[in-house]
Amino acid sequence: MKPSLHFAFIAPPFTSHVRALEALAGGLLDHGHRVSWIHQTDVGELLTNRRIAFHAVGLAERPRGSLRGLVERAARPGGPWGLRRVIADVASGTDLLCREAPAVLEAAGVDVIVADQMEAAGGLLAEGLRLPFVSVACALPVNREDRIPLPVMPWGYASDERGLRLNEGSSRVYDWLMEPHARVIRAQAARFGLEGRQSLADCLSPLLQISQTTTGFDFSRPAAPAHFHAVGPLRAARAAEVPLALSLDAARPFVFASLGTLQGGRFGLFRRIAHACRAEELQLLIAHCDRLAPPQADALLRHGATAVTGFAPQRAALARADLVVTHAGLNTAMDALEAGTPQLALPIAFDQPGVAARLVHAGTGLRLLPPLAGEKALRRAMRRLLDEPAFATRSAALGREIAQAGGVARAVGLIESALKVSPHD
Repeated sequence: MKPSLHFAFIAPPFTSHVRALEALAGGLLDHGHRVSWIHQTDVGELLTNRRIAFHAVGLAERPRGSLRGLVERAARPGGPWGLRRVIADVASGTDLLCREAPAVLEAAGVDVIVADQMEAAGGLLAEGLRLPFVSVACALPVNREDRIPLPVMPWGYASDERGLRLNEGSSRVYDWLMEPHARVIRAQAARFGLEGRQSLADCLSPLLQISQTTTGFDFSRPAAPAHFHAVGPLRAARAAEVPLALSLDAARPFVFASLGTLQGGRFGLFRRIAHACRAEELQLLIAHCDRLAPPQADALLRHGATAVTGFAPQRAALARADLVVTHAGLNTAMDALEAGTPQLALPIAFDQPGVAARLVHAGTGLRLLPPLAGEKALRRAMRRLLDEPAFATRSAALGREIAQAGGVARAVGLIESALKVSPHD
C-alpha cells in the first residue's frame, strides 16, 4: 500500500457539516494525504482550508449563487409543501452527485471516499466505483435500531413495547415522506449495479463508520457494527481559535445563545431569550451567524442582550458561559458538552429534536419547544439550569468523556488503520 492516499469528501452543502468534515480533512492533510471536495460551486466558498482541492459539479443545474435559496428553504421549510421542497432539494443533490462526480473522481485519481452519512451519494459512488469509503455522522447517526428513534424524533429510547411500536410507526411515516429521495437512491443504485439501497441507512460503509457523538451522550446502540466508532466532536486544534473578546462582570452569570448557521435568523426567538436574560439579570451574548440584519442586531441589544455578533469564537464562548441556549444542533451541543456547560435546547428542525432528547436523557440540559418558549418558560428553565448543580456536574462528566474520545486524531488513526496505511510508510 502506498504511503499516502487521495481522499474525496462527499457531504451536504451546509456549513455545519462542512466545518466538521473540514477538520477531519485537515487531519488527513497533516498526515501527508491529499484531499479533494466535490459539490456545487458555492460550496467551495465555504471551505477555509486552502490545501483542499475543490471540484465543482452541476454548474448548469446549480449555478453560482443557487446555494442561498437552498439554504433558505432548509432554514424555514414552512408547512408540508415547503418540507416537500426541502426533500426534493436533498434528492436532486444526491442525483446530481451520482451523475457528475464519477468522472471527477476518476480523473482526479481518488483512492478513498469520505462520505457524510446525510449524503447518500457518497456510499453509492464509492460502491459503484469499487472504492473503499468511510461514513461520518456529522449529525446524529442514521444507523437504525428498533429501540432507537430516528434522529428527527423528539422522544427517548424505547424501553417497552409501546416505545417499539412508536419507533416503528414513526419510521414508516418518515420513509413515506422521504420517498422522493428513496426513488433517487434506488435509481442510482441500479445504475451502479447495486441492490438493496433505498435509504441513508442503506448507504453506510462496511469498512468504517465514525460518529461525532460519545457513548455517554447517545442512546445505547447494542446492534452497532464493530466498525462503528464514536470519537466525539471533529474540530480543529484549539490553537487555531481566537479568544473571546468580551468584557464581562464576573459576579453575574453569563449566557451564550446560538441557533446555528441555518436558524440564526429567528429574531423573535432571540428577542424572547434577551427578555428572559434581562429579567433574570443575566449577561447574554447572541451569535446569529450573519442571519440577522444590523437593525435587528441593534434591537436585541435594546431588548436585553449584552452583545450581539454574527459569529463568536464558539468554543471560547462556551468555556466561559454558565449556560448555553441552543437550537440543539449536534455541533453546538457537543461543543457545549466539551466545555461542561449546561444547555437549554430549543430544537427546531432536522435532527435537533433527537439531540435535545439525548441532552435530557444525559441529564445535561432541559428542552423547550420554541413555540412554547415564552419569557416565563425561558426564565424558569434558565433558573433551574443555573441553580441545580446536577446539570453542571453531569455536563462536566460528559466533557471529560469527550476529552478522552479522540476527535480528529482518533478518527484519522481509525481511517489509516482500516485502510492499512501509515503516513510514515
